[in-house]
Amino acid sequence: MKKIIVSVTNDLTTDQRVDKVCTSLLKLNYEVLLVGRKLKDSIPISRPYKTKRLHLIFTCGFLFYAEYNIRLFFFLLFRKKEILLANDLDTLTANFLVSKIQNKKLVYDSHELFTEVPELIHRTKVKKVWLSIEKWIFPRLKNCYTVNDKIAKIYSKKYNLKVGVIKNYPTFKTVVKKSSFPFPTNDKKIMIYQGAINIGRGLELLIDTIKILDPYLLIIVGDGDILNELKEKVINEKLYEKVYFLGRIEPKELFKLTPLADIGFSLEEDLGLNYRYALPNKIFDYIQAEIPVVVSDLPEMKKVIINYNIGTFLKKRTPEDLAELIKRVVATNYSIKLKEAKKILTWESEEKKLFKIFKNLK
Repeated sequence: MKKIIVSVTNDLTTDQRVDKVCTSLLKLNYEVLLVGRKLKDSIPISRPYKTKRLHLIFTCGFLFYAEYNIRLFFFLLFRKKEILLANDLDTLTANFLVSKIQNKKLVYDSHELFTEVPELIHRTKVKKVWLSIEKWIFPRLKNCYTVNDKIAKIYSKKYNLKVGVIKNYPTFKTVVKKSSFPFPTNDKKIMIYQGAINIGRGLELLIDTIKILDPYLLIIVGDGDILNELKEKVINEKLYEKVYFLGRIEPKELFKLTPLADIGFSLEEDLGLNYRYALPNKIFDYIQAEIPVVVSDLPEMKKVIINYNIGTFLKKRTPEDLAELIKRVVATNYSIKLKEAKKILTWESEEKKLFKIFKNLK
């Protein structure tokens, strides 16, 4: 049985893409070990494969990434394995060095255009460091895939290598509405956002919109850099009876709640190439939950909406325009189109492509 070590910089709890990849690799008879980091609030997880969380001194910034890659390097160096799978640029250095030193096969899963994330747009020195790492390693990769066609084309053209595509589709799920939210909803319409609570995700716009919408509630699920800032905004504007923060929830538990909502959102701003060509997995989670979706007027997201007619996209980013759009979508019956789309946009279809990549590693 071949051993593969998969590495990420998160705490493993909510990374659905990596969990799906690891579970799929079990079907290829790999012995899988997933490595991440331990946080103060990390909750216990149970997976069908082995997991390891590294304890770190630093939790953010340059020192975190440096410490993590050093610890990961030595962890990988002294573990038995045939294959290394690095997820995103922040794990690639350690994986690449070990693969070269020990002549092991390296696979790279790029979840985004890492050097184009909004957090780096105005941090030119930091961005330059990440770009130098990318330019050093990327052209030397032999097994690489990413999340959508546009990002694959950008990397392929930039580094003159073949980049595969494994999209962030969820596994097919049957909707069973037996759960309830941990607060009274009083038959109000439920708006849900699930994902990272970071800049450029349209969360401020959603909060400004809920002020002029009634009877609606906004549910925000996830964690991130601006969570406390958003909570303060809700308190200051006295919206605590209309906006609820549920924190991080494991995917299996989250799927019990998502179908209870009336509408889901993915409102990333056009803050650089990473967001412009993003195709967030939450869009497909909403589809599996059979709730309509409102997305940004950005090419990859809009393409899904147009092709499958499961919601709409926002052209003018004002609370008034979004409020009207929400009311129109909630009043429209998308159930047939959602049921059709959820059968097509599944991990089961992407898994076959993943198998092909791992059966033909270079």
